[in-house]
Amino acid sequence: MDPIVLAAGSALVSAMATDGWQQARDAVATWWRRARPERADSVGADLDMLRAQIVAARADADGDAERALAGVWHLRLQQILEDEPTLAAELQQLLDDHLAPALPPDERVQVRSVVMKADARDSSRVYMAGRDQHITGS
Repeated sequence: MDPIVLAAGSALVSAMATDGWQQARDAVATWWRRARPERADSVGADLDMLRAQIVAARADADGDAERALAGVWHLRLQQILEDEPTLAAELQQLLDDHLAPALPPDERVQVRSVVMKADARDSSRVYMAGRDQHITGS
């Protein structure tokens, strides 16, 4: 799954339980109108229903339900990018400008998108990490 989809979907679900949700919701609905104009009317209702489910899941400390709901939105966003890959830059901007800022600082760190590429040739080795890395041995 595209890293931006994972980051945006997770941030979307996490932002729903914050005080800044209304502004983030409006930005998501605007982006969705451009991405899926035929579903523009229903996405607002979908987001409102999802918010109610997320708030209930957090009140019940039901992490499984929250992860499942995030998975649904990961799939929805992935489908949009598969159909229209040029929207990835706009999704990144939505994440950076609206979703991530709505999150508390400790959750904001968790939704960063990290993309790493490497090319190893001959007998070389590549070690990559998005955070801490400890290598032992040779």
